[in-house]
Amino acid sequence: MPEIRLVTQSDLPDLKKVLDSIELFPSEMLDELIFDYLNNPETQEIWFTAVENNTPIAIGFCAPEKLTEGTYNLYAIGVKSEVQGTGIGSKMMAFIEHHLRENGHRILIVDTSGTDAFAMTRKFYENLNYHKEAVIRDFWKEGDDKVVFWKKL
Repeated sequence: MPEIRLVTQSDLPDLKKVLDSIELFPSEMLDELIFDYLNNPETQEIWFTAVENNTPIAIGFCAPEKLTEGTYNLYAIGVKSEVQGTGIGSKMMAFIEHHLRENGHRILIVDTSGTDAFAMTRKFYENLNYHKEAVIRDFWKEGDDKVVFWKKL
């Protein structure tokens, strides 16, 4: 099983390969998205990865919800397509939950799509004891609801 750890600057090329293998977000966006995390020692963003043979094979990103106390939102999590379904995603979730809890945070929110294409994603969070807290109809686009999952850490 791979090691889960926080992202470092040297991980970026391999993280872009992970992104290119899945449809999380375009890999060209990574440099801009992760800039604050890598350059601001005061950042509250958390970027994490699963590493196998010194190579990142997954990516995760969460940040605090503004105007809350101890609530984080998981904005992205993805596992390289060749190794999906092997338990890495669950291990990534266990890592971030533990990391947040150890740092005094209390809640993790996860947003996903309500479309059939994301049925397995919703089941993944339910299997990890996340509770479906809300559905916002037509949020992402017409016919694509936002499903909000919640977990007390």
